[in-house]
Formats: sequence, C-alpha cells, structure tokens
Amino acid sequence: MTSLIITICMSMSLRQRLPDICRVLEAAGHEVLTPVDTREFDYEGADDLERAELKRDKDLIRTHYEKIKVCDAILVLNEDLPGKLRYIGGNSFLEMGFAHVLDIPIYLMQDVPESPYRSEMLAMDPIVLHGDLTRIPTHAPTSISAAVR
Repeated sequence: MTSLIITICMSMSLRQRLPDICRVLEAAGHEVLTPVDTREFDYEGADDLERAELKRDKDLIRTHYEKIKVCDAILVLNEDLPGKLRYIGGNSFLEMGFAHVLDIPIYLMQDVPESPYRSEMLAMDPIVLHGDLTRIPTHAPTSISAAVR
C-alpha cells in the first residue's frame, strides 16, 4: 500500500492557504500536486480577458488535467471568499468533472455550495471533509477501477 497522490483544486484567490494544506497532507504521508504558481500575476485585479490570456499562455487547464490523470484523489479547497460561501469556481468545477469521469475520488473541504451547478456537483458524489483533512484515507484503495487508470 502506498500513500495517496492528491491533486489540489482551488480558486487562485485561496492560494495563501496552499502551504498549510500541503504541510498537513505531506505530514500524513501524501504526495501533493498543486496548481501552477501564478503569484506574479494579479489574478484578483485582472479582468476576464486577462485571466483567459494567462490560462492560455500557461496552458493552465491542460496542465492541471495532467495532474488529475495521475492522482488517487482530488481535494477541492472550497472555502469562503468575500460574498461567496464555500466557493467553487469554474476551473474547480471543471476539474471535479475531469476527476469524476476518470473515476477519481473527489474530496471537498466544505459542503457543496449553492450554485446553478449544485445538482451536477452532488451527482459526482464528493466526500465532504468539513475542514478535517484527517478524514482523507492514508492509503489508496485497491480496486479494479484504480488499476485501469
């Protein structure tokens, strides 16, 4: 048995949480794959066209998909942002879809948020951690579906 490879999915607005989350997961023996570092880019101050340009230039969507393909689980950091409870943005929703189609477990830090896409998120059967990272198992399950990935 080996520890899990966990890919973190999150809004770039939550990137200040990433070091603490990685520290806890790594202390539990997990390998952690994170989003591309975009600290040099003012994500919050950018408009939609500037954000799209960044995503194209750094090929962020495909790059993160490749990390999801090789992991045992994803962890969506759906924490509160100003005016957005348990926020799951477009990229994280897309990444949840990738994981679901690949039959990779989806862990949510908090409960599924209210959203026009709530039913789709619920249909992916995410495992809600209620902020407790110790609820993630320390070893990958042995299953046929995991072996075919």
